[in-house]
Amino acid sequence: MVRLLLCSSPPSLSSPPPTTSVSRPFEFLTLSPKSYHSRKIPSITKALSSTLLSVALSLGLFCGSPLDAISQESYTPQLELNCREEAEFIDDKATGKAVTNEEIVEDAWQIVNESFIDTGRHKWSPDSWLKKKDDILGASIQSRSRAHEIIKRMLASLGDPYTRFLSPSDFAKMARYDMTGIGINLREILDDNGVVKLKVLGLILDGPAHSAGVRQGDELLSVNGVDVKGKSAFEASSMLQGPSETFVNITVKHGNCGPVQSVRVQRQSIAKSPVFYRLEQVKNGPSSVGYVRLKEFNALARKDLVTAMRRLQDMGASYFVLDLRDNLGGLVQEGVEIAKLFLDKGETVTYTVGRDPLSVKNIVAESSPLFSVPVIVLVNKNTASASEIVATALHDNCKAVLVGERTYGKGLIQSVFELNDGSGMVVTIGKYVTPNHIDINGNGIDPDFRNFPRKK
Repeated sequence: MVRLLLCSSPPSLSSPPPTTSVSRPFEFLTLSPKSYHSRKIPSITKALSSTLLSVALSLGLFCGSPLDAISQESYTPQLELNCREEAEFIDDKATGKAVTNEEIVEDAWQIVNESFIDTGRHKWSPDSWLKKKDDILGASIQSRSRAHEIIKRMLASLGDPYTRFLSPSDFAKMARYDMTGIGINLREILDDNGVVKLKVLGLILDGPAHSAGVRQGDELLSVNGVDVKGKSAFEASSMLQGPSETFVNITVKHGNCGPVQSVRVQRQSIAKSPVFYRLEQVKNGPSSVGYVRLKEFNALARKDLVTAMRRLQDMGASYFVLDLRDNLGGLVQEGVEIAKLFLDKGETVTYTVGRDPLSVKNIVAESSPLFSVPVIVLVNKNTASASEIVATALHDNCKAVLVGERTYGKGLIQSVFELNDGSGMVVTIGKYVTPNHIDINGNGIDPDFRNFPRKK
């Protein structure tokens, strides 16, 4: 059985952004005029420029480099679940069924066949990929290490620097991107009446939920007695979160037709807070600035960022500096939800697209912003992926100015798939463009200012 863990891959700092990925599948869209943004940015700059230089000196914002952050991005692919019996959701490991080397390789091939999006010049096609299946499975595979080598070469042939194989030990490291604390990933599925149901799309093997009896394809019905019907996956994930080693009671329905079961699960969160913050007094001025550094977008990013900014506001911060330098990204959903904290209802966070370039999803803010104060976003050449989603969402909607260097330019989305022997694969399954319909992949984002503007 193949399970999906909703994370994805980091760009490698040892290699430049792939030049083969600068395709423009969104040219059919009407580009938004930049005049609106150019009218509003000076007003933000005017309000902030009188204090920016002293703030930069006070914070030491251009001294040193934050610790490297490992990025994994999440994406929710399309999934259709038919009504099946509960037995079909019992995984092979739980039953003790041996998984052959050929099955591992075939599962890897199938994941690419169903999910991979070719954003380069290699002209991947289902026909050529089907031929590769015949080639790699034409002979017996004698060892597990040999199976893994075949998968590595198979993925390398795609020519995508982000699609790669994960050893069991590397896959185990993905646990820190678990958004729930119990080792599940949820997918929103509409029923026949248009009501959102939450399905377990991915499980961490031997994680808390899996050990308690939750299985792939289960529907989440309630959390601590609260019905989750109609709630988003992010809302339900937030309800599941709590201090490590504490318990949460959930009710699930096995499969689409199976029995309903109440399960008590012990949380085991291993994510560390990616947020550092401090309040600084502006030199020779009455204002205070809240400095917030976000190292990566893990499962705690949004929650800890909100806590930090609220505390800084209570301490008197009149505006914020959000430091995304050397932030290689993380969970896409965390980046999307963080961007929504600053956007007005209906404003676009980003556009995403899968294999069909004509099927574009517009992700928008659903409610009023939690924070409406001016924001300065610091970026550099290692600001990538989810960081670029946040930076462009705030920038293109005139909520922030960008200061620093051109960003990395990773506009692709990956998912991490688990194979039945505990190994996994990172596969490119989509891409995104900015609210202003700019494809940044391989290009990056130019800041408004290279340095803090000096006071005149």
